[in-house]
Amino acid sequence: MLNFKSYGTAYATMINREFTRLIRMWQVTIFAPAISMALYFIIFGSLIGPRIGEMQGFSYTAYIAPGLIMMAVINNAYAHTSSTLYLARLQKNIEEVLIAPIPNWLFLLGYVSGGVMRGIVVGTGVTIIALFFTQLPVYNAFAIISTVLLASILFSLAGVMNSLFARSFDDISIIPTFVLTPLTYLGGVFYSVSLLPEFWRTASSFNPILYIVNTFRYGILGISDVSLSNSFILLALFIILLFAGNIYLLRKGVGIRT
Repeated sequence: MLNFKSYGTAYATMINREFTRLIRMWQVTIFAPAISMALYFIIFGSLIGPRIGEMQGFSYTAYIAPGLIMMAVINNAYAHTSSTLYLARLQKNIEEVLIAPIPNWLFLLGYVSGGVMRGIVVGTGVTIIALFFTQLPVYNAFAIISTVLLASILFSLAGVMNSLFARSFDDISIIPTFVLTPLTYLGGVFYSVSLLPEFWRTASSFNPILYIVNTFRYGILGISDVSLSNSFILLALFIILLFAGNIYLLRKGVGIRT
């Protein structure tokens, strides 16, 4: 059985590998999503925003800024773990990790930490870009930090699960294209769910991204369409379920030994 020092060494090694990959491919991992978000601010904030006017007492640019930041965090946390683990499987270098005497939870923690790292780095970059277009006051720092961390962990875990089941690069792109993108656009990034008819407001209540975006928006602007306590409970529940599911898949060897 490994001691805590060995666990720490193994974890530090995995983190160093993920950080090196993040920096080495900065054009794709950091620069590209930052440019994409800048275009959102230019098109929706600067061009369309003045025509829409204020939303819940804030300029449209300020209103959508928290949602765009969280969209970048979610997409990049997910993309990092799904692509990194799948490439490790494809190139067979995952065997170097599998033969190491580390438990499944540490294996999972190493990959998830990489996704969290990328989500935070890209989110920080998008926040800096947002400041060129609008002011972002800090209403509740705890809500901001906790939401970014929980959302990064949640979608990093989701990316790991996707990569374990994936059999090709097409399988990696299916979830972002047909699940994440629709949920993001329907998650209150560009509008308040209070504007929706009753049926669609009810349907939106089952969208986890709605809770993430609104909790983060509360942390910055102090407004939210959902209960903050419900948001944190749902995020914690989803994280526990995905963590347990990934541990089960790793124990069974799905995607890595089969």
